Amino acid sequence: MRKSAILAMLCTALVSCIHNPESLSVIPIPQQTEISPYGSFFFTEESQLYLDVPEPDRQVLLDYISTSPISSIIYAEPHPAEDLIHLQLVNELPEVNSPEGYCLNVDFSGITIQSTTGAGLFYGLQTLLQLHAQSDEIPMCTIIDEPRFAYRGMMLDVSRHFFDVDFVKKQIDAMAHFKLNHLHLHLTDAAGWRIEIKQYPLLTRRAAWRPQATWKEWWNSDRLYVEEGSAQAYGGYYTQEQIRDIVSYAQKRYITVIPEIEMPSHSEEVLTVYPELSCSHVPYKESDFCIGNEQTFEFLENVLTEVIDLFPSEYIHIGGDEASKQSWKSCALCQSRIQREGLSDVDELQSYLIHRIDSFLTAHGRKLLGWDEILDGGLSPNATVMSWRGTEGGLRAIAAGHRAIMTPGEYCYLDAYQDAPHTQPEAFGGYLPLQKVYSYDPMPDTLTASQASLLYGVQGNLFAEYIPTEEHMEYMMYPRLFAIAEVGWSSPSVKDYAHFHRRSLNAIKHMKREGYNTFDLDHEVGNRPGADKPIHHLAVGKRVSYNNGSAYYPSYTAGGDSALVDGWHGGWTYGDKRWQGFLGHNGVDITIDLDTVIKVRSISADFMQICGPGVFMPSQVTISASVDGQNYTQLQCIDNDVVRDDAVTFKSFGWKGKTTARYIRYQAQRSHHGGFLFLDEVVVK
Repeated sequence: MRKSAILAMLCTALVSCIHNPESLSVIPIPQQTEISPYGSFFFTEESQLYLDVPEPDRQVLLDYISTSPISSIIYAEPHPAEDLIHLQLVNELPEVNSPEGYCLNVDFSGITIQSTTGAGLFYGLQTLLQLHAQSDEIPMCTIIDEPRFAYRGMMLDVSRHFFDVDFVKKQIDAMAHFKLNHLHLHLTDAAGWRIEIKQYPLLTRRAAWRPQATWKEWWNSDRLYVEEGSAQAYGGYYTQEQIRDIVSYAQKRYITVIPEIEMPSHSEEVLTVYPELSCSHVPYKESDFCIGNEQTFEFLENVLTEVIDLFPSEYIHIGGDEASKQSWKSCALCQSRIQREGLSDVDELQSYLIHRIDSFLTAHGRKLLGWDEILDGGLSPNATVMSWRGTEGGLRAIAAGHRAIMTPGEYCYLDAYQDAPHTQPEAFGGYLPLQKVYSYDPMPDTLTASQASLLYGVQGNLFAEYIPTEEHMEYMMYPRLFAIAEVGWSSPSVKDYAHFHRRSLNAIKHMKREGYNTFDLDHEVGNRPGADKPIHHLAVGKRVSYNNGSAYYPSYTAGGDSALVDGWHGGWTYGDKRWQGFLGHNGVDITIDLDTVIKVRSISADFMQICGPGVFMPSQVTISASVDGQNYTQLQCIDNDVVRDDAVTFKSFGWKGKTTARYIRYQAQRSHHGGFLFLDEVVVK
């Protein structure tokens, strides 16, 4: 390893251009970077490495380096040689507060990485490896770096589609490279149970297998399960030996694996093979465990005992989301439990289960983690909330003195389309481009210092309903996982999307060389045409009345009564707060007051259709005009045959001609499919 000096009399401006902080293409971007314009460090065949690190971290780091791009490096004993990379565990670093922080220094004596923990040295090594991936020449620099949040996670759904051990390990490698430290495995759901539980063999003998290869085919069929080994069986599971292998592999990359065992709902597979745990005791009928049945708790505690033995993680995730609770209302056992425990309703019955499982986990030295529905009926004492329905649940938990992990669907659900839907493989819906993921700041400025300390971190989630292959899974993860990593690690003050975009393009090249399948960021189409700037028309800012019981849905107001004349088109998703949603039987029936009688040449509105989440085109649109607001003339009546499909489509329904009017009435009827109507703007010209 040799150093070359750059003469000081060289043009400082030129050198600064070459060696400015933005020239270091590292993800996540470090907190502090100082680069010298006067020298570089070169990796050569003579490069030497010394680890001033005690066991067990020393062996972990050596094993990792032996499989890395610098595996040919020579291992040396300490000596004053100039060509030395020195990894050193120290008692303290004055400018670093996190145990995962590090200091990386490149100077005339070589490269030194210091940290107070093996994890910090590992992350410093990742920064060095990213620099080395760009060039054998590393500019002289000092990087002082530490994470913003202690928890930086990624959730993989291996239930809807099963992904094998090698694939999981491959993603662990990528997570480690970008300094993510928690892998959340969604191991159980209706589509398949994916972990061996020795006390309950039917979970993997039958509940892990279905006759259809894709979730979509299975979901749209009878949703049956089949025996392991049968001719048509699709699915799989991890043996306990394989789980231990995954956990060990992750630990050697300073990643904690958190298992998720769903309860009380999303449990159709369990209740089919063990129907006595449901309220009806009938297979294929229910998704919620019977909370009034003591056998339910015997089962859950036995399962969790085996899970705890396999996963040394601080947290065990118990789901807790989307329980219908319907069967509990008529179940004699559940109603008896409600009476006996002095509970007021089924929400408190769910809370009873959460509290009881929390106590069980606490007694076994673990902590409960669940989706934000675990707040319903009262949060158990030691629980941490993973907030997915926005951030409100996480903030409620923090206000009550609990930790929260932010993973709102609007920013962190990577199963949404990341580009124009017609250019992408089928997804769950929505539109979540890289820039929006990157824009997320989990930390609101309303929190006190003590409350802020309870915001544990951030997580990206990838549910796999529409993701049947490994290639598709990676395509949805990368590069959006880069953004999750930087949101979790880097301070907002050092973030810049234009710079991040350039670094992401470099990282994608590296990922592809390593065999990952990524989204083609270099040819991104972007948002729906017209959604990037306001439009001007006669109705902008005018008063809108909602007629005959027509009312927008509370969750999709798009800004309220003025939304349909605010001068903005919606983008690729109804979740972008520009599409107004209607669910009632009356559909859309609005009147726009233009303030004065004027000449009108056209009236139109755009609708979208995404059948999966129940968004459909209108079956009929009627457009009318009036001078006095009492007597209307029908200008156009458009009948539309609404056909269910798998696409994300947009269609304009309008009229063109000549009329004079002050009042515009726009009506749209729901189709026989029901569901939502979404429109973005009524444009009057």
